[in-house]
Amino acid sequence: MDDLLIRGATLYDGSGGQAQRADLAVRAGRIHAIGPNLPVQARQVVDADGLALMPGIIDSHTHFDAQLTWDPMARPSPALGVTTAVIGNCGFTIAPCRPQDRALTMRNLTQVEGMSFEVLQRGIDWGFETFAEYLAQLRRRGCGVNIAAYVGHSSLRTWVMGAQANQRAATADEIAEMATLVRQAMAAGAVGLASSTSPAHNGAGGAPMPSRLADDAEHLALIEAMGASGRGVYMVTKGAQMPVALLESMARRSGRPVMIAALLHNSTNPGAVFADLDAISAANQRGQRLIGQVSCCPLTMDFTLASPYPVEGLASWKPALGLDGAALRAVLADPGFRQGVRAELAAPSAFRLFNAEWDKVMVVEVAQPQHRSLEQRSLRQIASQQGRDPLDVMLDLALAEDLATVFTAQLLNSDEAAVARLLNHPHSLVSLSDAGAHLTFFSDAGFGLHLLGHWVRERGALSLADAVRRLSQQSAEIFGLPGRGRLAQGCAADLLLFDPATVGRSAARRVFDLPGGAARLHTDALGVHGVWVNGQQVADAQGLHPDPPVAGQVLTEFVA
Repeated sequence: MDDLLIRGATLYDGSGGQAQRADLAVRAGRIHAIGPNLPVQARQVVDADGLALMPGIIDSHTHFDAQLTWDPMARPSPALGVTTAVIGNCGFTIAPCRPQDRALTMRNLTQVEGMSFEVLQRGIDWGFETFAEYLAQLRRRGCGVNIAAYVGHSSLRTWVMGAQANQRAATADEIAEMATLVRQAMAAGAVGLASSTSPAHNGAGGAPMPSRLADDAEHLALIEAMGASGRGVYMVTKGAQMPVALLESMARRSGRPVMIAALLHNSTNPGAVFADLDAISAANQRGQRLIGQVSCCPLTMDFTLASPYPVEGLASWKPALGLDGAALRAVLADPGFRQGVRAELAAPSAFRLFNAEWDKVMVVEVAQPQHRSLEQRSLRQIASQQGRDPLDVMLDLALAEDLATVFTAQLLNSDEAAVARLLNHPHSLVSLSDAGAHLTFFSDAGFGLHLLGHWVRERGALSLADAVRRLSQQSAEIFGLPGRGRLAQGCAADLLLFDPATVGRSAARRVFDLPGGAARLHTDALGVHGVWVNGQQVADAQGLHPDPPVAGQVLTEFVA
């Protein structure tokens, strides 16, 4: 007897090929049979009645490294159709980590990934030091989805260099020690190496995240150490000092693919992202495998001036980084500081999150009743009415409310025609959910459902079959995940059953389920009827099951 039989579904197998109406049977966590009117019996029978059935979504850009130690289910991703998550992106990991570096690591994550220090203190179970011990802990605790983990460059630097990791270049001996750690991590089952050179990525006290201090020789040494295993993906969120041509040379030297983030459309410099994608295409034509991570979501972020992630990548904002209380308020009030910010925003850049599009920055929630009339209005509208500069309006309002004013900014990917081009590029990977990070700022964990609903059904920008391929088989092939990302006999039964007519994600709302009752933004699944991880159902039309099985696997075996 089979464990599960889904009858009469419209199957999208992940290949991008034509859908077929068929039954699908599952036994012992794997797809046992596919075909019309299967003559089998099963413990659970689901009448799909024409609903679409696809491989579960593979989310290739998450930051669940810390959360998994207190929440094995990796909420909210399983309820949003995700059955496999790649963690450790940008190199912002918690392993390896020596006990004396735990506070620094948590403070880095608080700054760079918008994670509450108190939540991390309460939540992280530090039952490990090395990368191998971290994976072993995940196996013991279990995972709600399948997990593939990068070893993180910033964590490697901190292990080797301690407090100096974000202050200077590494010595030759330190680079050699980091390379040894990379080889050990690959032997333990890392999916690859992740790093960042993005100017938006700052850690504790506003200092650059450690990987930003690495020179090209260090990056290359670590990539070659990864590639020595004959497998692995190098993932990097790149800054201006890391052109695609340099990454192509690293792919050639290491013999391994390079995953490049974050390729988002910037309305003030609209050609920059397509220039990068053209360079990625040219590299692939020369035999070097480069992939650009793109997003199907507009990058919209809530923030306060106490934690203003959208502007923290500005060089002119550096005097405010790492400050709080009276010291921060004094800097924000300083006319010289403001003039420096204005001058920087006046210059075009392809690498800024925010480019002075004040019409896309809204006042969401004020802290004082006398300012209530400003809510749901853009800073450009308010500034025009008051005859003032929008930057001054934002800073003065925040200062008047002790930095408690909540703003929201639509930062990038707001031009839908341009985003459609990104989604259809032959060397792009739909990704960048950032699930597990920026929990109070935005929630794109439902990116896959947004692709299926908004971009397929509403916009017609790509076919449903191709969207399914981009969410499943494409990632499985890039990362070398055997038996994942396809509906085929013998493959893992990672399944998403949904209604193409209603699939999507809800508007964001706040829930209070982090350690200590802290809040995060959350979106609900729309049109999802069932999610199975390795054959076990974790969610249905009502969302995540109240007591879902911890059915995921820590993936450590990859094919080249």
